[in-house]
Amino acid sequence: MYIKKVVVTIPAFNEERSIGDVIEDIRMVMEKENYDYSIIVVDDGSSDRTADVAKDSGAIVISHPTNRGLGETFRTEIKECIKLNPDVIIHIDADGQYSPMEIPGLLNEIENGNDLVLGSRFKGSIEHMPLIKKLGNRMFSNAISRIIGFKVTDAQTGFRAFTRELAEKIEIKSGHTYTQEQIIKSVREKFRIKEVPINFAKRKCGESRLIGSTLAYAVKAWSNIFRIYRDYDPLKTFGLLGAIALLPGFIIGLWLMWFFLNEGIMPFTGLLVLTFLLITIGVIFILFGFIADMKREI
Repeated sequence: MYIKKVVVTIPAFNEERSIGDVIEDIRMVMEKENYDYSIIVVDDGSSDRTADVAKDSGAIVISHPTNRGLGETFRTEIKECIKLNPDVIIHIDADGQYSPMEIPGLLNEIENGNDLVLGSRFKGSIEHMPLIKKLGNRMFSNAISRIIGFKVTDAQTGFRAFTRELAEKIEIKSGHTYTQEQIIKSVREKFRIKEVPINFAKRKCGESRLIGSTLAYAVKAWSNIFRIYRDYDPLKTFGLLGAIALLPGFIIGLWLMWFFLNEGIMPFTGLLVLTFLLITIGVIFILFGFIADMKREI
């Protein structure tokens, strides 16, 4: 693919201390590589001077009146980027942890025929990442890999390049999990995906704006992993939940039957009720999984 026009898009929330340097680095590398480019910053309701700094640095700034979250910000990015009719869109964060100097590596893989190129921190190097977030990212990536059928090492990466065709065809509906949704839907639409190793730097200014605490991240990670399986592999998800209910139901039921056949009495009425309840719940979960899977295929 021959690339004529690139739009670099940056989601930002209260990043006035870093976004100017990020934009400056983007401009430097894009001009060095002689790309025709634009830079769009989507300011997600910042309370500081993020929007002003971005404008002063030469970026096109789109501002949300309030903080709407990552998913809505990404949808705004895509809509605004498509208006500029680019061949390729680069998505990079505003905090400076991803290096704009590695943009050419992503674009090279687009030129080689790939549609979505992911900058993988786990294939490259990580200067700093809390252990709980590192484990959460690996769990996300393993879950996505199982769903799409091939290995992705960094499904959470906020540094990626993709073609306009992919941006127009892949509709993002989720919130915090837009990174994974784009990968899953790209695979199902037969787009080509490639990972390239990148460096993930230690954050220089302030704390992450995405999730405030380790506990909050852990809760968010597990709930999002469940949502991913629920939405994209419902038969396996609800089949497993059904099996978890059915197994103890069958075990208790067999034991009650054995007791009745040997003793001639059924003294444990409560256990009998529990058996029927567990089996009923298990069957309902499995049937729901089949129905949800058929609707997903439609």
